[in-house]
Amino acid sequence: MTDTSVSFIRSLCSGQIEQDVIFPFPSLSPAERELLTPVLASIDDLLGDAAGDFRKWDEAGELPAKFVKKMKKFGLFSLIIPEEAGGLGMGNMAYSRTLQQVARHDASVAVTIGAHSSIGMRGLKLYGTDEQKAQYYDRLASGELIAAFCLTEPGAGSDAAAVRTTAEDTGDHYLLNGQKIWITNGGLADFFTVFAKTGESGPRARLSAFIVTRDMEGVTNSPHEDKMGIRASSTTTVYFDNVKVPKENLLGPLHGGFKVAMNILNSGRSGLGGGAVGMMKRLIGLTSEQATVRTQFGKPIAEFGLIKQKIGHMVVDCYAAEAAVTVVAALSDQGYDDYSVEAAITKVFASEALWRTADEALQVAGGNGFMKEYPYEQIMRDVRINRIFEGTNEVLRLFIALTALNDVGQRLKEMASSLKGIFDDPIKGFGVLYDYARKRALWATNIKTERTTFSKVHVALRPQAEVFEDLTRDLGAMADRILRKHGKAIIEKQFAMRRMADVMIDLFVMACVLSRVTATIEEKGVENATPEIEIAQVFAGQAKGRVLRNFRKIDENDDEQIKRLAEQACSTGGYRWDTL
Repeated sequence: MTDTSVSFIRSLCSGQIEQDVIFPFPSLSPAERELLTPVLASIDDLLGDAAGDFRKWDEAGELPAKFVKKMKKFGLFSLIIPEEAGGLGMGNMAYSRTLQQVARHDASVAVTIGAHSSIGMRGLKLYGTDEQKAQYYDRLASGELIAAFCLTEPGAGSDAAAVRTTAEDTGDHYLLNGQKIWITNGGLADFFTVFAKTGESGPRARLSAFIVTRDMEGVTNSPHEDKMGIRASSTTTVYFDNVKVPKENLLGPLHGGFKVAMNILNSGRSGLGGGAVGMMKRLIGLTSEQATVRTQFGKPIAEFGLIKQKIGHMVVDCYAAEAAVTVVAALSDQGYDDYSVEAAITKVFASEALWRTADEALQVAGGNGFMKEYPYEQIMRDVRINRIFEGTNEVLRLFIALTALNDVGQRLKEMASSLKGIFDDPIKGFGVLYDYARKRALWATNIKTERTTFSKVHVALRPQAEVFEDLTRDLGAMADRILRKHGKAIIEKQFAMRRMADVMIDLFVMACVLSRVTATIEEKGVENATPEIEIAQVFAGQAKGRVLRNFRKIDENDDEQIKRLAEQACSTGGYRWDTL
């Protein structure tokens, strides 16, 4: 029987390889495949017909109401809602695959759907009462209500403790006041998941989540923001002015809003990951075609080594990202208690792999890539947001590292007292993240230690499995060394935490790749899985190089010099070494 309380990556930080979490590599059930086939075909029909309009909508900064109506008719807002409530009842794997298909066509459309299902109404699915679901599910499925997620405020992006929106308990209802910025679907939505303070101020400020609807007096929004990319999606400020929110609209536990927000984001990240994979696949197709038809020096540029290098790396990145996204989506579908670190890793890796892919695709296109008549420049603008929204990659790296360091710290008795409370000051927002990570770390004190090998990896990949085993042992040593070296000062050592996070990212994605390639070998045979084996070999080699560099820099680095130069630039207002 599967132990759903285990986290693969957090166990890894204690030297434990929990193979059963990612083996066998997950696949869609026959029923899910039967559902997806017509859905994906319908998406291609709908968005294929609109292909000539995406550029116009990007320039106008808005999806036409007529097209949004078509999206509703096609059921694109019903993807994760149960069938009995009028939805398609998709699990996260099927949902992620659907977002992947949408993103191949247009990022703004994918973001509009994702903001609704991945985060906007995800809280209702995870925490809603039977009465709340009965009240809203059918209208959310039909698109009568489009959903939005309202957490970010001026001065309160990743720092949840800085939220200023308040929900005052008046006895009969909650009185909601405040504003939320950069809200995707803000101009379209009639259903808002809103986070507001219901407790004391400070680094442990207590938040609660509420269902707020457009028809409540005092709910308004600004005009659409003029954005760099995903311009056709609706992004606005949403205002709440003395909004009377019924008591029954509390979503989840009172004062439990931070956990609600984090679990919504964790559960929905496979949608963002799927979208990133979809766009990478489109870019690889565009680049392959460009390299084949463009000739230089009398032959296609696809024959040049440096072009092959770019395309080859794109393929490896896409395959690895898809493997990780699939595993995390499956962990959600299988009911794992804690996959928060794996979800954060997937978001960071997929968004950065997509950025690299978009950059190299434009480079291969040369001057054409810089021209608006070709798709590359819009794609570059569209994909840049992925490293920012749903948690900036910098903050997610801190969360990834903090969780691991907490787990290891639980086992280092001499460190326990110095770790306690170290994140309260000076950076109060990290205190909330620390508390969340610490509570999820309690199980780690009793981790078993007998599994130390990656034995389920196919024998054809044994060299790569051995690399993984070696790096796993080094990861535990790295965490131990960082804690012992910095102790209470770890909060000031974000460079060290980034290195720790980057090692964890590489190891988790590498494990997902090895699991995926193993499944392919078992299905097709070694002789027919040569490309997949080569992907595993390349990724393992790349990961090993990055990991070893990060290990070396624990003690030998230029962190303090870099920080002093940054401080100098900030204190003097910029760069001071002009040659004139």
